[in-house]
Amino acid sequence: MKAIVATKYGSTKYLQLLEIDKPTPKDNEILVKIYASTVTSGDVTIRKLKFPVYPIFLLFARVFFGMKNLRKKVLGHEVAGEIEEIGNDVEKFKVGDQIFGSTTGLTGGGHAEYICLPEDGLVSLKPSTMTYNEAAAVPIGGMTALQILKKANIQKGQKVLIYGASGSVGTFAVQISKHYRAEVTGVCSITNLEMVSSLGVNQVIDYTKNDFTKNGETYDVIFDAVGKISKSSSKKSLAKNGIYLSVQSSTKEELEDLIFLKELVEQAKLVSVIDSQYPLEQTAEAHRYVEKGHKSGNLVITVVQTDD
Repeated sequence: MKAIVATKYGSTKYLQLLEIDKPTPKDNEILVKIYASTVTSGDVTIRKLKFPVYPIFLLFARVFFGMKNLRKKVLGHEVAGEIEEIGNDVEKFKVGDQIFGSTTGLTGGGHAEYICLPEDGLVSLKPSTMTYNEAAAVPIGGMTALQILKKANIQKGQKVLIYGASGSVGTFAVQISKHYRAEVTGVCSITNLEMVSSLGVNQVIDYTKNDFTKNGETYDVIFDAVGKISKSSSKKSLAKNGIYLSVQSSTKEELEDLIFLKELVEQAKLVSVIDSQYPLEQTAEAHRYVEKGHKSGNLVITVVQTDD
Protein backbone atom coordinates (compact mmCIF):
# COMPACT_ATOMS: atom_id res chain seq x y z
CA MET A 1 0.00 0.00 0.00
CA LYS A 2 1.01 3.65 -0.38
CA ALA A 3 1.97 5.65 2.70
CA ILE A 4 3.81 8.81 3.63
CA VAL A 5 6.85 7.63 5.58
CA ALA A 6 8.90 9.90 7.87
CA THR A 7 12.38 8.49 7.21
CA LYS A 8 14.04 10.86 9.71
CA TYR A 9 13.13 13.56 12.20
CA GLY A 10 13.34 17.07 10.79
CA SER A 11 12.50 18.64 7.45
CA THR A 12 9.52 17.79 5.26
CA LYS A 13 12.04 16.41 2.75
CA TYR A 14 12.06 13.29 4.92
CA LEU A 15 8.35 12.71 4.26
CA GLN A 16 8.36 10.28 1.35
CA LEU A 17 5.58 8.50 -0.53
CA LEU A 18 6.56 4.83 -0.38
CA GLU A 19 5.08 1.37 -0.85
CA ILE A 20 4.89 -0.50 2.45
CA ASP A 21 3.18 -3.69 3.59
CA LYS A 22 -0.57 -3.58 3.99
CA PRO A 23 -1.39 -4.37 7.63
CA THR A 24 -3.30 -7.48 8.73
CA PRO A 25 -5.81 -7.09 11.58
CA LYS A 26 -5.27 -8.95 14.83
CA ASP A 27 -8.20 -10.75 16.43
CA ASN A 28 -9.38 -7.56 18.20
CA GLU A 29 -8.72 -5.18 15.29
CA ILE A 30 -10.47 -3.77 12.26
CA LEU A 31 -8.73 -3.10 8.95
CA VAL A 32 -9.81 0.31 7.64
CA LYS A 33 -9.46 1.56 4.09
CA ILE A 34 -8.65 5.19 4.78
CA TYR A 35 -10.57 7.77 2.79
CA ALA A 36 -9.37 10.85 4.67
CA SER A 37 -6.90 11.89 7.34
CA THR A 38 -5.53 15.23 8.59
CA VAL A 39 -2.29 17.06 9.26
CA THR A 40 -2.34 18.67 12.70
CA SER A 41 0.13 20.83 14.57
CA GLY A 42 0.86 17.69 16.58
CA ASP A 43 2.01 15.88 13.42
CA VAL A 44 4.36 18.78 12.66
CA THR A 45 5.76 18.78 16.21
CA ILE A 46 6.43 15.05 16.17
CA ARG A 47 8.11 15.22 12.75
CA LYS A 48 10.45 18.03 13.84
CA LEU A 49 11.59 16.66 17.22
CA LYS A 50 15.23 17.64 17.68
CA PHE A 51 17.73 16.51 20.28
CA PRO A 52 19.71 17.62 22.25
CA VAL A 53 19.18 21.32 21.50
CA TYR A 54 15.53 21.28 22.60
CA PRO A 55 14.39 21.46 26.25
CA ILE A 56 14.42 18.40 28.45
CA PHE A 57 10.77 17.54 27.85
CA LEU A 58 11.63 16.77 24.26
CA LEU A 59 14.10 14.18 25.50
CA PHE A 60 11.13 12.38 27.03
CA ALA A 61 9.26 12.80 23.75
CA ARG A 62 12.18 11.13 21.96
CA VAL A 63 12.06 8.26 24.45
CA PHE A 64 8.36 7.84 23.59
CA PHE A 65 8.51 8.30 19.82
CA GLY A 66 12.04 7.02 19.13
CA MET A 67 15.51 8.35 19.92
CA LYS A 68 17.14 8.57 16.47
CA ASN A 69 14.16 8.02 14.20
CA LEU A 70 10.42 7.60 14.64
CA ARG A 71 9.39 4.11 15.68
CA LYS A 72 6.04 4.65 13.99
CA LYS A 73 7.17 6.15 10.72
CA VAL A 74 3.71 6.92 9.35
CA LEU A 75 2.17 10.02 10.95
CA GLY A 76 -1.50 11.03 10.89
CA HIS A 77 -3.67 10.67 13.98
CA GLU A 78 -7.20 11.21 12.65
CA VAL A 79 -8.91 8.99 10.10
CA ALA A 80 -12.21 8.32 8.39
CA GLY A 81 -12.82 5.36 6.14
CA GLU A 82 -14.53 2.03 5.54
CA ILE A 83 -13.91 -1.28 7.27
CA GLU A 84 -12.50 -3.81 4.81
CA GLU A 85 -11.76 -6.70 7.19
CA ILE A 86 -12.35 -7.55 10.85
CA GLY A 87 -10.47 -9.73 13.33
CA ASN A 88 -11.92 -12.98 14.64
CA ASP A 89 -13.02 -11.48 17.96
CA VAL A 90 -14.52 -8.21 16.69
CA GLU A 91 -18.19 -7.78 17.61
CA LYS A 92 -18.94 -4.03 17.48
CA PHE A 93 -18.24 -3.52 13.79
CA LYS A 94 -18.75 -5.31 10.49
CA VAL A 95 -17.20 -5.18 7.04
CA GLY A 96 -18.54 -2.16 5.13
CA ASP A 97 -19.09 0.06 8.19
CA GLN A 98 -18.09 3.68 7.67
CA ILE A 99 -16.04 4.82 10.65
CA PHE A 100 -14.08 7.77 12.01
CA GLY A 101 -11.78 8.25 14.96
CA SER A 102 -8.21 8.74 16.12
CA THR A 103 -5.35 6.27 16.08
CA THR A 104 -5.32 5.96 19.90
CA GLY A 105 -2.31 6.79 22.04
CA LEU A 106 -0.54 8.85 19.35
CA THR A 107 0.34 5.70 17.43
CA GLY A 108 -0.07 7.41 14.06
CA GLY A 109 -0.63 5.60 10.79
CA GLY A 110 -3.28 7.81 9.21
CA HIS A 111 -1.21 9.01 6.26
CA ALA A 112 -1.63 5.74 4.39
CA GLU A 113 -4.15 3.77 2.38
CA TYR A 114 -4.93 1.33 5.21
CA ILE A 115 -4.70 1.14 8.98
CA CYS A 116 -5.55 -1.40 11.68
CA LEU A 117 -7.38 -0.02 14.71
CA PRO A 118 -8.39 -1.79 17.93
CA GLU A 119 -12.12 -2.44 18.17
CA ASP A 120 -12.17 -0.91 21.66
CA GLY A 121 -10.08 2.10 20.64
CA LEU A 122 -11.17 5.62 19.73
CA VAL A 123 -13.31 4.64 16.77
CA SER A 124 -17.03 5.01 16.07
CA LEU A 125 -19.43 4.85 13.17
CA LYS A 126 -19.04 7.98 11.03
CA PRO A 127 -21.70 10.67 11.45
CA SER A 128 -24.26 9.98 8.75
CA THR A 129 -24.47 13.68 7.84
CA MET A 130 -20.74 14.13 7.20
CA THR A 131 -18.41 13.31 4.33
CA TYR A 132 -15.23 11.36 5.05
CA ASN A 133 -13.19 14.56 4.80
CA GLU A 134 -15.41 16.37 7.28
CA ALA A 135 -15.48 13.45 9.71
CA ALA A 136 -11.71 12.99 9.72
CA ALA A 137 -11.32 16.54 11.02
CA VAL A 138 -13.44 16.02 14.15
CA PRO A 139 -11.72 13.65 16.62
CA ILE A 140 -8.63 15.42 18.00
CA GLY A 141 -9.71 19.06 17.87
CA GLY A 142 -13.25 18.17 18.92
CA MET A 143 -12.30 15.92 21.82
CA THR A 144 -9.65 18.37 23.05
CA ALA A 145 -12.13 21.26 23.08
CA LEU A 146 -14.82 19.17 24.74
CA GLN A 147 -12.64 17.79 27.51
CA ILE A 148 -11.15 21.15 28.44
CA LEU A 149 -14.51 22.93 28.41
CA LYS A 150 -15.97 20.24 30.68
CA LYS A 151 -13.64 21.51 33.41
CA ALA A 152 -15.58 24.78 33.53
CA ASN A 153 -19.05 23.19 33.82
CA ILE A 154 -20.48 25.94 31.63
CA GLN A 155 -24.02 27.05 32.47
CA LYS A 156 -26.67 28.72 30.34
CA GLY A 157 -26.04 32.42 29.86
CA GLN A 158 -22.43 32.43 31.05
CA LYS A 159 -19.99 34.56 29.09
CA VAL A 160 -17.27 32.50 27.41
CA LEU A 161 -14.33 33.91 25.48
CA ILE A 162 -12.46 31.65 23.05
CA TYR A 163 -9.02 32.99 22.16
CA GLY A 164 -7.90 31.49 18.87
CA ALA A 165 -11.47 30.81 17.78
CA SER A 166 -10.48 30.13 14.17
CA GLY A 167 -8.18 27.16 14.85
CA SER A 168 -9.07 23.49 14.98
CA VAL A 169 -9.68 23.41 18.74
CA GLY A 170 -11.12 26.92 18.71
CA THR A 171 -13.79 26.30 16.07
CA PHE A 172 -15.02 23.26 17.98
CA ALA A 173 -14.82 25.12 21.32
CA VAL A 174 -17.07 27.89 19.96
CA GLN A 175 -19.73 25.41 18.84
CA ILE A 176 -19.59 23.28 21.98
CA SER A 177 -19.91 26.40 24.14
CA LYS A 178 -22.97 27.41 22.13
CA HIS A 179 -24.39 23.93 22.72
CA TYR A 180 -24.03 24.63 26.44
CA ARG A 181 -26.06 27.82 25.73
CA ALA A 182 -23.25 30.18 26.64
CA GLU A 183 -22.81 33.71 25.34
CA VAL A 184 -19.66 33.30 23.25
CA THR A 185 -17.02 35.81 22.19
CA GLY A 186 -14.49 34.63 19.64
CA VAL A 187 -11.06 36.19 19.24
CA CYS A 188 -9.27 35.76 15.89
CA SER A 189 -7.60 37.70 13.08
CA ILE A 190 -9.49 39.88 10.63
CA THR A 191 -9.20 37.29 7.87
CA ASN A 192 -11.28 34.83 9.91
CA LEU A 193 -13.96 37.16 11.32
CA GLU A 194 -16.62 36.04 8.88
CA MET A 195 -15.91 32.34 9.33
CA VAL A 196 -15.97 32.55 13.13
CA SER A 197 -19.15 34.62 13.02
CA SER A 198 -20.79 31.89 10.94
CA LEU A 199 -20.25 29.45 13.83
CA GLY A 200 -22.75 31.35 15.94
CA VAL A 201 -20.64 33.54 18.21
CA ASN A 202 -22.38 36.45 19.90
CA GLN A 203 -19.39 38.71 19.35
CA VAL A 204 -16.10 38.47 17.46
CA ILE A 205 -12.93 40.43 18.24
CA ASP A 206 -10.08 41.07 15.82
CA TYR A 207 -7.02 40.67 18.04
CA THR A 208 -4.87 42.69 15.62
CA LYS A 209 -6.98 45.78 16.35
CA ASN A 210 -8.48 45.21 19.79
CA ASP A 211 -7.05 43.74 22.99
CA PHE A 212 -9.86 41.95 24.83
CA THR A 213 -8.07 42.51 28.15
CA LYS A 214 -8.58 46.25 27.70
CA ASN A 215 -12.23 46.38 26.63
CA GLY A 216 -13.62 46.47 30.16
CA GLU A 217 -15.57 43.23 29.68
CA THR A 218 -15.33 40.29 32.04
CA TYR A 219 -15.97 36.64 31.24
CA ASP A 220 -16.97 33.61 33.25
CA VAL A 221 -14.65 31.45 31.16
CA ILE A 222 -11.60 32.35 29.09
CA PHE A 223 -10.31 29.49 26.95
CA ASP A 224 -6.94 29.95 25.27
CA ALA A 225 -7.35 27.52 22.36
CA VAL A 226 -3.93 28.19 20.83
CA GLY A 227 -1.61 28.45 23.83
CA LYS A 228 -0.67 32.10 23.31
CA ILE A 229 -2.06 33.96 26.33
CA SER A 230 -1.37 33.45 30.02
CA LYS A 231 -3.65 33.19 33.01
CA SER A 232 -1.96 36.22 34.56
CA SER A 233 -2.52 38.41 31.49
CA SER A 234 -6.18 37.36 31.37
CA LYS A 235 -6.87 37.70 35.09
CA LYS A 236 -8.46 41.15 35.02
CA SER A 237 -10.86 39.98 32.29
CA LEU A 238 -12.19 37.12 34.42
CA ALA A 239 -15.40 37.61 36.35
CA LYS A 240 -15.47 36.79 40.05
CA ASN A 241 -14.91 33.03 40.33
CA GLY A 242 -14.15 33.01 36.60
CA ILE A 243 -12.16 30.14 35.10
CA TYR A 244 -9.13 30.28 32.81
CA LEU A 245 -8.62 27.27 30.51
CA SER A 246 -5.72 26.44 28.22
CA VAL A 247 -5.29 24.04 25.33
CA GLN A 248 -1.95 23.18 26.94
CA SER A 249 -3.65 21.44 29.86
CA SER A 250 -3.77 17.67 29.92
CA THR A 251 -6.58 15.69 28.29
CA LYS A 252 -7.45 12.01 28.15
CA GLU A 253 -8.77 10.07 25.18
CA GLU A 254 -12.35 8.96 25.83
CA LEU A 255 -14.59 7.09 23.41
CA GLU A 256 -17.69 8.58 25.03
CA ASP A 257 -16.49 12.04 23.99
CA LEU A 258 -16.11 10.96 20.37
CA ILE A 259 -19.63 9.52 20.41
CA PHE A 260 -20.97 12.72 21.99
CA LEU A 261 -19.40 14.75 19.19
CA LYS A 262 -20.94 12.40 16.63
CA GLU A 263 -24.36 13.04 18.17
CA LEU A 264 -23.84 16.82 18.04
CA VAL A 265 -22.93 16.54 14.36
CA GLU A 266 -26.06 14.55 13.59
CA GLN A 267 -28.14 17.09 15.50
CA ALA A 268 -26.71 19.82 13.25
CA LYS A 269 -24.98 21.46 16.22
CA LEU A 270 -21.40 20.84 15.12
CA VAL A 271 -19.52 21.19 11.84
CA SER A 272 -15.86 20.79 11.00
CA VAL A 273 -14.16 23.79 9.45
CA ILE A 274 -11.77 22.78 6.66
CA ASP A 275 -9.09 25.20 5.53
CA SER A 276 -7.54 23.13 2.74
CA GLN A 277 -7.50 19.63 1.28
CA TYR A 278 -4.43 17.87 -0.13
CA PRO A 279 -4.05 14.49 -1.83
CA LEU A 280 -1.90 11.92 0.00
CA GLU A 281 1.10 12.46 -2.26
CA GLN A 282 1.18 16.17 -1.26
CA THR A 283 1.32 15.52 2.49
CA ALA A 284 4.74 17.19 2.78
CA GLU A 285 3.29 20.36 1.28
CA ALA A 286 0.41 20.13 3.77
CA HIS A 287 2.95 19.95 6.60
CA ARG A 288 4.65 23.09 5.33
CA TYR A 289 1.32 24.91 5.28
CA VAL A 290 0.44 23.87 8.84
CA GLU A 291 3.95 24.79 9.98
CA LYS A 292 3.32 28.43 9.03
CA GLY A 293 0.74 28.59 11.83
CA HIS A 294 -1.99 30.37 9.90
CA LYS A 295 -4.47 27.63 9.04
CA SER A 296 -8.14 28.10 9.84
CA GLY A 297 -9.85 25.06 11.29
CA ASN A 298 -8.48 21.82 9.89
CA LEU A 299 -6.29 20.62 7.05
CA VAL A 300 -7.46 17.38 5.43
CA ILE A 301 -5.53 14.72 3.53
CA THR A 302 -7.77 13.10 0.94
CA VAL A 303 -6.58 9.53 0.49
CA VAL A 304 -9.52 8.37 -1.65
CA GLN A 305 -11.39 10.90 -3.76
CA THR A 306 -15.17 10.51 -3.49
CA ASP A 307 -18.16 12.32 -4.97
CA ASP A 308 -19.26 13.63 -1.52
